[in-house]
Amino acid sequence: MKTIAFVNQKGGVAKTTTCLNIGAALALCGFKVLLVDVDPQGSLSQSAGFAQIEESEPTTYEVLNGVDVNSAIRSHNGRYDVLPTDIRLSASEIELISQKRRTERLRAVLSGLRTPYDFVLIDCPPSLNILTLNALAAADEVIVPVQAQYLPLTGVAHLVDTIKLVKERFNEKLEIGGIVLTFFDERRNLDNDVQEILDEYFKKKVYKTKISNNTKVAQAPSAGKDIFEYSPSSKGAKQYRELAKEVSKGMKPQKERGKRQ
Repeated sequence: MKTIAFVNQKGGVAKTTTCLNIGAALALCGFKVLLVDVDPQGSLSQSAGFAQIEESEPTTYEVLNGVDVNSAIRSHNGRYDVLPTDIRLSASEIELISQKRRTERLRAVLSGLRTPYDFVLIDCPPSLNILTLNALAAADEVIVPVQAQYLPLTGVAHLVDTIKLVKERFNEKLEIGGIVLTFFDERRNLDNDVQEILDEYFKKKVYKTKISNNTKVAQAPSAGKDIFEYSPSSKGAKQYRELAKEVSKGMKPQKERGKRQ
């Protein structure tokens, strides 16, 4: 099982959209995928069709407080699974601060998963708070969506420092899996300049596939669908499918690995 946290402390960079659509694309490739929402805004949950969650239904909040994670997982049309959340998770930002091993709660939760997932993708809040630290402590890799502008680059530098700190203190296996350029337009000099800066700094960590500004991708979350359900023939669907291939390079779904054993 590979666990990937999608992180950027700047909002509006298509972090949630990228997490959702990479997960959906991986599922289409035959991988068993779980999407975990640790953002109290619940954008991932809403984008995946779980906009209305009853008070009696467990969410990420209850799971972090001891409820069995398996009881909270929902299926999105039988294609991939979602651990949803809503505004009640905002209480965890305060409650976790005073608890022992507070950065390891999500890691412990994921260790209790009964389904043998190939990928667990975690959508983080647009800030470096205790919930984001939990995600980083539980992850094998970090994927950073970056809008092709100069200002977001300074935020990426701070994020890299945080990842290094988490690696030293909480999670020695944590690595940067890749940088995804979003809202990319190859016709603009600025976008290409930003790409060159990222390529120079991160070397081979920048994914070749860029995500362009796409109306269908932007519209899909309002319908509670991923891009492959909403507009499977769109440019955005093609790009996310290619990006998922890069993310899963060298990996095979568990069911295929089992056939060879």
